[in-house]
Amino acid sequence: MSKNEGTTTVEDYLPSDEDFDIELFDATMSDTIGKLAGALAKAQSQMTMVEGKSTNPFFNSKYASLAAVLEVAMPALNANEVALVQGNRWSSNDNGFYITSMLMHSSGEWIKSEIRMPIAKKDAHGIGAATTYGSRYLLSSMVGVAQADDDGNGAIQRAPRK
Repeated sequence: MSKNEGTTTVEDYLPSDEDFDIELFDATMSDTIGKLAGALAKAQSQMTMVEGKSTNPFFNSKYASLAAVLEVAMPALNANEVALVQGNRWSSNDNGFYITSMLMHSSGEWIKSEIRMPIAKKDAHGIGAATTYGSRYLLSSMVGVAQADDDGNGAIQRAPRK
């Protein structure tokens, strides 16, 4: 009831603050991305496919390392005033490990994305592997470079080849 006895206001129909189940979402891009999009298009025209030169001995397969993806992407991005920041975060809400990537243009425009990564081994090597694998695939997808590899086998649980 409102302060004035016998009258009803909009507030009387709204649930109390404790009734709201609000889920916050991070923004995935700046308000505008026109300059970033133009710079990214120019950068992509300068990028090539990433060759799979590294070897995964467990699966006897070739893959493009994170260093190889960075080697193709970074010169073209930087030449067009686009910077890359990658990191990770742990979410206690869903017990998930996430890799994040952000492309930032000199104009202040930006886009970001993240991928949830499984951690096969609960130790530093498992975290490192998930970080490297997620960073490689997230960067490749954000800048639009293909990886010539067959290392996707590492993302699934199965016996190694003999």
